[in-house]
Amino acid sequence: MKSEKNPAAPAAEPAAPVVSNFIRSIIDEDNRNGKWGGRVETRFPPEPNGYLHYGHAKSICLNFGLAEAYGGVCHMRFDDTNPEKEEQEYVDAILEAVQWLGFEWGEHLYFASDYFDRMHDCALSLIKAGKAYVDSQSAEEMRANRGTLTEAGKNSPYRERSVEENLDLFTRMRAGEFAEGTHILRAKVDMASPNINLRDPAIYRIRHATHHRTGDAWCIYPMYTFAHPIEDAIENITHSVCTLEFEDQRPFYDWLLDALATEGHFPRPLPQQIEFARLNLTYVVLSKRKLIQLVNEGHVDGWDDPRLPTLVGARRRGFTAAGFRRFAERIGVSKADSWIDMSVLEECMRDDLNEAAERRVAVLDPLKLVLTNYAEGESELCQAPNHPLKPELGKRDMPFSRELWIEREDFMEEPVKGFHRLYPGNMVRLRYGFVVKCTGCEKDADGNITAVLAEYMPDSKSGTPGADNYKVKGNLHWVSAAHGYEAEVRIYDRLFAHPHPGQRREGDAADFERDFLTDINPDSKRIITAYLEPALKDARPEEHFQFERHGYFVADRLDSKPGAPVFNRTVTLKDSWAKGGK
Repeated sequence: MKSEKNPAAPAAEPAAPVVSNFIRSIIDEDNRNGKWGGRVETRFPPEPNGYLHYGHAKSICLNFGLAEAYGGVCHMRFDDTNPEKEEQEYVDAILEAVQWLGFEWGEHLYFASDYFDRMHDCALSLIKAGKAYVDSQSAEEMRANRGTLTEAGKNSPYRERSVEENLDLFTRMRAGEFAEGTHILRAKVDMASPNINLRDPAIYRIRHATHHRTGDAWCIYPMYTFAHPIEDAIENITHSVCTLEFEDQRPFYDWLLDALATEGHFPRPLPQQIEFARLNLTYVVLSKRKLIQLVNEGHVDGWDDPRLPTLVGARRRGFTAAGFRRFAERIGVSKADSWIDMSVLEECMRDDLNEAAERRVAVLDPLKLVLTNYAEGESELCQAPNHPLKPELGKRDMPFSRELWIEREDFMEEPVKGFHRLYPGNMVRLRYGFVVKCTGCEKDADGNITAVLAEYMPDSKSGTPGADNYKVKGNLHWVSAAHGYEAEVRIYDRLFAHPHPGQRREGDAADFERDFLTDINPDSKRIITAYLEPALKDARPEEHFQFERHGYFVADRLDSKPGAPVFNRTVTLKDSWAKGGK
């Protein structure tokens, strides 16, 4: 779906065949039972404290995709309950990323901060019902009394405060009378619960910080585990789909909403939390802490560095929204954690770009080819198809002249066995052009080859009857030296050279950690000057092409200028990391 705010957003693909998974099975059963009258409402609830990454793309495609599949809606909601780390910059970037992926929320754009008054009312109700209390222990004391996985926690000495005292303290917390850390509001659940998340979790804390939307109106802020269920209930979410690390939080999610429904805040049935396995992808780090370190320490060129697994970085690299949607469909949804190899994501991008990207010619490591029997100063046009799978896209003109650029690797003075490209005495076809026969080469004083010499066969032009008279094994691409132009091309590769950065396993030894930065791939970015066919001069920012033989490239969305695009390599034509790496 295109967005008016983002004209570059891709049109949605035709509906893919429905693939069943355990979440769809739950929804189907709910619909059969009439639980919500057939209504399906999901939500995507990021915290606006950073840029979205590849894992978020899976969640976005899942939540918006489920809503689309069942004729429902997906809410775009920001869980902005932590004023110290949240900024409008992140809000804007997240909205842009979701739209870029091809999804729209319509009127359903929400912020947790919109509900601060209602959340406060919910907290007051819990206090009045004897289900919440103000704790005045220090953070260290609370930690010590929380217990362990095998030992029950200890009740706070403040747990039995009267309702009146709790209301008074909470009102004064709200009024800003206390310093941070002096008091905290906790739910009164069960300090002996085997689930540590039910041992009187904190639900409100004091923060004297300015919020990016509410300013200084509040100095107490709800905890995420308190706010999130309430947001779902306020918005009438039916299926609250989140990643597996929240599975242990579900009992509190259910306890809280049940308690608030009992107090008359929300109707039943209540939202249902469903957990799925998050994306674990090789050759990347998706830890927010590690991503921040990569940016802050200058290991990458910012949050939109094409090597970084952020969606802004992916977009700048040339990864496509359709490719991400294809990836999400291919890997599916499960309850069990597993690792997905980066090659799966790259293959999804190749599959999409193979269909979408027009073909062009670029010479990345140029070597001069001189056709000694072609008239100096003369040129002619050859015809090249824009897309071999889409003849309706027509052909384009490629100027041909006496001097051409070819790839350096396409000439060997002394060829190895099986080399079918240019070497003295051998004939090859210049793709879309003529057959040429190599006659030798020129060298500088140091013996370096500076030019390859050849003669062309005037009756061998591609597309003419004479072309069939020549049977050659080699087929080379080229760019006219007189008509092509120099351009900056950035050759991007995987940021890390190891599938699990910072982790190792040797034989039967236990896993151990090392500095993940030591696994950075030193060849993850190279900047070269290439020669491109003249048709590429008109490339628009974010326009994709297949550079024949080299891979898929995109005109950089920020650094490209009219008539002078800068190109980023998106992905190679085939997996260059197969069988254990490069």
